[in-house]
Formats: sequence, C-alpha cells, structure tokens
Amino acid sequence: MKKEVNELIKKIVSGLDETLPEEDIQNVTSEIEQFTNDWNNLGITSDFIFCKIMQDEDLLAELIRRILPDLEFTKIEVIPQKAVEVGLDIHGVRFDIYVKSNDGTVVLIEMQVLNKGNLPKRMRYYSSMADADMLEKGIPYGKLKDCYIAIICPFDLFGKGLHKYTFTYTCKELEGLELGDGTTMIVLNADSTADDVDDSLKAFLDYVAGRPTDDEYVRRLDSAVRKARQNKEWRREYMTLYMRDLEKKEEGREEERRLQIEKLLRKGKTAAEIVDLLDYSPELVKSVEESVFATH
Repeated sequence: MKKEVNELIKKIVSGLDETLPEEDIQNVTSEIEQFTNDWNNLGITSDFIFCKIMQDEDLLAELIRRILPDLEFTKIEVIPQKAVEVGLDIHGVRFDIYVKSNDGTVVLIEMQVLNKGNLPKRMRYYSSMADADMLEKGIPYGKLKDCYIAIICPFDLFGKGLHKYTFTYTCKELEGLELGDGTTMIVLNADSTADDVDDSLKAFLDYVAGRPTDDEYVRRLDSAVRKARQNKEWRREYMTLYMRDLEKKEEGREEERRLQIEKLLRKGKTAAEIVDLLDYSPELVKSVEESVFATH
C-alpha cells in the first residue's frame, strides 16, 4: 500500500482530520470500513484486546487463580508484550502476558486463536526462553523459579474433549514419577462441554467460546473489552498494526504479480499482451520487463 494512502487512512480513522476532501476519503472507503468493522467486533479472543485488558492486575490475578487454583501468591508484576532476546543469532520471543509473582514464580499466558500446528514446539521454546531470562549469568540452576505456561485456545488442540490439558515431565518407566523441574504447561480448550473443570474456569472458557454465562468475573471482563474498544489511543495503536498487516499483504500480492509477469515474459509474451491478459498496469509490467532484461 502506498505511503500516502497509508497516511490518509491514519488521519481518517484516528479522527485527526475531518476536513479531508470527499474524493480522497472515497479512495480509501473500503479500507476504513473494514478496519472499523474489525475494531468494533474485537473480543476477548483478540490478541490485542486480551493483552490490553490483562494489564489490569485484578483481572489478571483472578484469571491466574482460575487457571492455577493451587498457585499461591499475594502480589503479581505484569509485563505485557515482554520481549526476550538472548543473542543476535537466536530467535527471540515476545510473550503476550508475562507475570512474575511475589516469590519469583513466572506465569506466561497467551491467547491462541489459530491452530498453526506448532503450538507444542512453541511452548517448549517459550519455556527455554523464560528460563534464560530468569537465570542471569553466574546464578546457579537451583535458583530457577517455577514456570507455568498457559495457552488459551478456542479449539481443541488434542481432540480429546477436555477443557484443560496439563503437562509436566514424567518418567515413562515409573508411573507417577515426575522430573520435578518446576515447569508446567497448560493448554486450555474453550470448545468443550465436558464436566472436567470447576465452574469458574468453565465460565471463563465459555466466554472465550462466545457462550452466555452469568459469571460475575466474566461480566467484568466483558465490560473491560467494551471499554477497550472506546480507548482512542488503543484504537490508533491497533490501526497502526492493521495498516502494517495490509502493507505486508500488499507486498505479497505485488511479488506474486511480478513473478506472474516475469513468467509470461520468459515465455515470449510482449508487455502489451501481458497488460491485456492480466489487466495489470503498464507501469508494473514495464518495471518487471526492465528488470528481466537487465539480468541478461
């Protein structure tokens, strides 16, 4: 997407300029309407909204208690979108919600809407990066605090129908023998009707799944979501991310068009024939043509 169009949308969407010419506004109407529709329909499953409302320590503390009822804490430190980088050549991570309790226990929580097939491996990497962040140089391994990783999904990752799947390292040869390394990984499934968790966690997962519930905490969450959509600063921030995604998609489409044109050129088609065939701009076809011939 061209820079000037990008800036125009920013002005209109953020309400910074209401005196723009009607013709200019019409040029980006579809993009504005799509953004507005997306923003007005964002809910708890939106990674952006989830991270924002979980900056409220009371809401987050209650969620942790519902997911980890046996975890004791009196105070938490919330670090949203915490980035961990351990080296220039090593893949860094950005945790949606990074929580540290008063005793140093770390809880990582993430909302995962799409099943990309890599969640277990990603959780493994999250655990290693969280440990690397906790264990500064010179500190012995025994100082590592417990780490809990909880992923909230609107789908059943394992297809077994449970609301909650909890994993710790256990011995294959001796049933019940745990490694005791302090790592616990939890995958929550909102797409379940099983009677396998307490009512408080079930109410939260029902909300994630879009099912009605009269739970008081869920009402507070829903109110926070509605207020988040009224926050102009967050709206502008989301719009910036939205525009960045549009630009990436446009770059991808541009690359596909250029490859398609190049393929036809190499098959002997003329620029004029390609313009007629694909209905692409003469400027784009000419640009690819010049690039192809330049390589020869």
